[in-house]
Amino acid sequence: MPHIAVIGAGPGGLLLARVLHLYGIEAVVYEREASPTARTQGGMLDLHTDTGQRALREAGLEAEFLTMARREGQDHRLLDHTGTVLLRQDTPDDAPMDRPEVDRADLRAILLGSLPPTAVAWDHGLERAEPLPGGRHRLHFTGGRTAECDLLVGADGANSRVRPLVTDARPTPLGAHVVELGIPGLVRTRPDLAALVGRGNYWAFGPGRSLSAQLGGDGRLRVYLTFHGPEDWPATCGIPFEDPARARPLLRERFADWAAEFTDLIDACDGALTVRSLSTLPVGLTWAHVPGVTLLGDAAHLMPPAGEGANAALLDGAELGLALAADPDAPDAAAHRYERAMFPRAREAARRSARIHEILMSPDAAHRLVAILQPA
Repeated sequence: MPHIAVIGAGPGGLLLARVLHLYGIEAVVYEREASPTARTQGGMLDLHTDTGQRALREAGLEAEFLTMARREGQDHRLLDHTGTVLLRQDTPDDAPMDRPEVDRADLRAILLGSLPPTAVAWDHGLERAEPLPGGRHRLHFTGGRTAECDLLVGADGANSRVRPLVTDARPTPLGAHVVELGIPGLVRTRPDLAALVGRGNYWAFGPGRSLSAQLGGDGRLRVYLTFHGPEDWPATCGIPFEDPARARPLLRERFADWAAEFTDLIDACDGALTVRSLSTLPVGLTWAHVPGVTLLGDAAHLMPPAGEGANAALLDGAELGLALAADPDAPDAAAHRYERAMFPRAREAARRSARIHEILMSPDAAHRLVAILQPA
């Protein structure tokens, strides 16, 4: 049986490994992180019925997902920077689970728990992949370790080490920079702010920046401050992000002309701080098939964060896994079929994400979002 190597233990890579495991096909997921708890996994994901949830159904994990999914995470509160509420949508208790939220950490735990312990090789950062005859590859990892595979799957995200094997495309900056802060135990420690932000998505928009917040299943409110600026904005804005205690008051100053409820949120945050600059691959990226290698998720179609990326990655993993299960003795042919189906699907998801990002970056973002969320 061919050896399949998956680079990256994100949602798409783990979902692929799970589907292969269901069909008795061995694969090893190589992950740069030292362990499952090496770092926090970020906030919430809304999984859509026809993509992310479909992938979990194919993987036999729908029941586990539904026990952790939060129907109330589908709520929306949308404001402008003066504090005026433009839209409030509260999800009824019997509403369909069309786009429920799930903690990234919980989703990862479901996926890891569905695999044998030997399925993931932790502390294996890929340095390079060396092509061998017949479409095989020799993988070179940190520490001098190596492995060989018949099919190499790049599920290693925006800065994929596998992507250069199939395309010269590189991510380009989107001019948006997200600073993540947080309030632990929100409902217990700050019930006033909990009532303000609600159970689901809380968004506020002003000139050149926005604030959003989301309550996780672990009780932590994640607060996201998004600034518009050039690629080097994190280094040139004058905020010492390496020192959260000094950075937070300066971030607060950037919102001093906003309603007090927004600065109250920033003031209540703890010391944790993360900065991410957003980037994207070209919409509709394709490549001529390269024997023995393929991509999924952000490695294949990095797009702006608009609720599409993780769903697309999960469905990539399911569809590639099913293609390999249907033709286990010809993994390269299966990967080629997967690519032909994935390209148009990913193109449409990327188009939707690019459109939402354009709206979020526009001066009248709040009112344009109202028209989308509450059409006439």
